[in-house]
Amino acid sequence: MILFNLICGHDHEFEGWFRSGADYDGQLAAGELVCPVCEDRNVQKAPMAPGVISGESRDRREPDALREALLALRKTVEENCDYVGERFPEEARRIHYGEAEDRPIYGHTSLDEARALFEEGVDVMLIPKRVRQDA
Repeated sequence: MILFNLICGHDHEFEGWFRSGADYDGQLAAGELVCPVCEDRNVQKAPMAPGVISGESRDRREPDALREALLALRKTVEENCDYVGERFPEEARRIHYGEAEDRPIYGHTSLDEARALFEEGVDVMLIPKRVRQDA
């Protein structure tokens, strides 16, 4: 997966995750990239600065920042998505194929099943079940 900072013709900046650079190019050419703020289809990559932290400071900051980001992500998912538990693969497929209401869900699945969903074109994201707060 690759993350690009994107910008629309009205200067709204947002992020997009893609399987590859070629996947981004294909979605752009097909007009599938849309600004989530104004629905403008005039989208392009925004300038990105690499996040470079060297030496000892990186070793101390990265685990804390990553842990905090994962905790915030987990909280957002739990507050805004329907919990479907072990039924996650089946429900994700039903939503993907239009057999169930389109809504954000979360639950549990194996890595192999998550990979199978991804290969089917079902949008999935893996997040840890637990993120240690005291590490």
